[in-house]
Amino acid sequence: MDCKLVTTPAELEQSLAVRMEVFVKEQGVSPEEEVDRHDASPAASRHFLATDAGAPVGAGRWIIYEPGTAKLQRIAVKRSYRGRSVGRQLVQAMERDAAQLGFGEAILDAQCSAEAFYAKLGYETISQEPFYDAGILHVRMRKPLG
Repeated sequence: MDCKLVTTPAELEQSLAVRMEVFVKEQGVSPEEEVDRHDASPAASRHFLATDAGAPVGAGRWIIYEPGTAKLQRIAVKRSYRGRSVGRQLVQAMERDAAQLGFGEAILDAQCSAEAFYAKLGYETISQEPFYDAGILHVRMRKPLG
């Protein structure tokens, strides 16, 4: 398993394909909601791609939420690779990247079904109530980095 920062348009295409498979086909999110300005190029945000023997199996990205805070987003793992630490590796790679660039904390909006997964990685729920994003219930979570 390899998890790396996306640097080429081809790698970005692979990342977007994973997200389309998971969020659009599997979860019913509209393509217009899934892809946004942060997906315009490899440099539009910090995209990450997980591969197994060169095949894309997971993706995620982070953006600057506010000074010192990175927001992890669009974390997706193909169904056949869930439970194999791909999500953990993606999150940890993004956290390391943000910390190396001077960010002191990370936030994310987790689907409620994934809240326990992120809690195991050290995230604390900070939203008072679940909220809908793309028609799916989420909670906001936070973790100090470093």
